[in-house]
Amino acid sequence: MSSIKKIAVIGQGYVGLPLAVACAKSGFKVFGVDSNEKKVAIINSRRSPVEDISDSELAEIIVQGQYEASVLNLIDPDTDVICICVPTPLGKNHQPDLTILKSAAVDVGKNLKAGMLVIIESTIQPGTTRKVVVPILEKESGLNRNQFLVAYSPERIDPMNKKFTIKNTPKLVAGLTPVAAVRAKEFYSKFIDQVDICESLEVAETAKLLENSFRLVNISFINELAMFCQKIGIDVNDVIKAASTKPYGFMPFYPSVGVGGHCIPVDPLYLAEAAREAGAPSRFIELADEINLGMPTYFVGRASEMLGGLKDKKVLVIGVAYKPNVADVRETPVEALISGLKKSGAVVSWHDDLVKSWNGESSVALSGGFDLAILATPHDYLNLSLLGDVPVLNTRGSK
Repeated sequence: MSSIKKIAVIGQGYVGLPLAVACAKSGFKVFGVDSNEKKVAIINSRRSPVEDISDSELAEIIVQGQYEASVLNLIDPDTDVICICVPTPLGKNHQPDLTILKSAAVDVGKNLKAGMLVIIESTIQPGTTRKVVVPILEKESGLNRNQFLVAYSPERIDPMNKKFTIKNTPKLVAGLTPVAAVRAKEFYSKFIDQVDICESLEVAETAKLLENSFRLVNISFINELAMFCQKIGIDVNDVIKAASTKPYGFMPFYPSVGVGGHCIPVDPLYLAEAAREAGAPSRFIELADEINLGMPTYFVGRASEMLGGLKDKKVLVIGVAYKPNVADVRETPVEALISGLKKSGAVVSWHDDLVKSWNGESSVALSGGFDLAILATPHDYLNLSLLGDVPVLNTRGSK
């Protein structure tokens, strides 16, 4: 373990920056690489662009010389481990898009030296590490796969989760070779309590997709149940609370205007695409995705029912981030909600003091003077009493 000293983390967002900080705090010299020049400048000015890392944490490791960020794709030839933590989003056709990952693999390959360990943390379809990433690394480096090490370790970052952090969330690793798997486990064990080796790259890749497909299916199911409960006049949250008294065989999930972020709405479609390619069914995922994507339209309908139509009605949407207490708007279902309200003729404003500015618009203050407020993302700081007598449609479960 003592031989691992220098780490490069490609991608300094919600996954890469916390990983880089954890590495730096455990004694590694860390180089954070990101293509976004503005983000790199912010980080090097000792300001954190993500909520999970405080400015003081960042400043401490920068001052100590344990961390620096760069837009350069030049990786120190003495680097021991390269972690790739770049986004793998859905493309315009709602299909997996590996463009950013492939570009990162090209950059890493050009700087790859014999003996280096490359770890992919980005979410990908099973087989991607072996069939896509490794060949790129070989081509760009001029080395064969026996001269460097490759591992896959799916990220498990839940922004603003204070209970489960990088340190105490079990980590999965798998290697192209047994030596790579062991090396990756040794690396992560420096700052993570539990690291488990999977039987193959494909097992680890699929495990990540299973984790978030499980969540998508169950959230979509509870959203359907919420619609039923609303029709018969009971609160779905009371139903969930009652069911949660069972100590086995049940896990609570909660309704919403849909799911967002980079994981739940995206990862299952990587699994569905892989299933189609393999000739296997993925009907649960496809149906869950359909239900999830339909939730904003459902709440537009609820709003219209409450107001007797939406034309020229003043509607305030509260919370536009994809989850409470973060400023992250990636894949937020609130975008479709606002679009649907506007298409129905509503005059829409939104409030979110964490996001502040989004899609060319700015957050407005909580106040009266609206025909309806829709609570989409319930941040802890919200004081809904400021709305006065404005009726509130709660997307998180109400009769």
